[in-house]
Amino acid sequence: MNKNLPNRLTVLRILLIPVFIVVLMRGHAVAAAVLFAAASLTDALDGYLARKYDLVSNFGKLMDPLADKLLVVSAFACFTELGRVPAWVLIVILAREFTITGLRSVAASEGVVIAAGASGKLKTVFQMLAVLAILLSDLPIRVFGAPFVRFGAPFANVVLAVAVILTVYSGVEYMIKSRRLFL
Repeated sequence: MNKNLPNRLTVLRILLIPVFIVVLMRGHAVAAAVLFAAASLTDALDGYLARKYDLVSNFGKLMDPLADKLLVVSAFACFTELGRVPAWVLIVILAREFTITGLRSVAASEGVVIAAGASGKLKTVFQMLAVLAILLSDLPIRVFGAPFVRFGAPFANVVLAVAVILTVYSGVEYMIKSRRLFL
């Protein structure tokens, strides 16, 4: 196993972000969804490989979560620009990410590592699912070539609502677990 493969996948995810943005902003939602899904899969794959083959690196510890945040925030910024998602959703996501990143920086300066918790990981999964659901919300689902049902905005809205709730919940959870850093 190439010892740099997980890091290369992280860099690939970062490099896919501007391509994703251009494709999305030019109105190619399906192609943007494919790019976003591919970038999201590199997130799961790089972490899996790093843990399984003991290839965890300082670069990966820093850049992997940053790449996730850049990918998700880029998508929601585009959705806000396109009128697909209200600006407050982007603000909630940014506020949580800046707060937790700052909290981790303070903790690191005191020699404390704040590992990603289950709620933070679930938040990331639902944010990524929300992006895909929004991208694909206008596509009809076909059964044997005949229109069956629209994937639809209601489904995308439900996934987005869960993502926002998990974003707030995981942020509050991190703050509560790290409150000793503030006292």
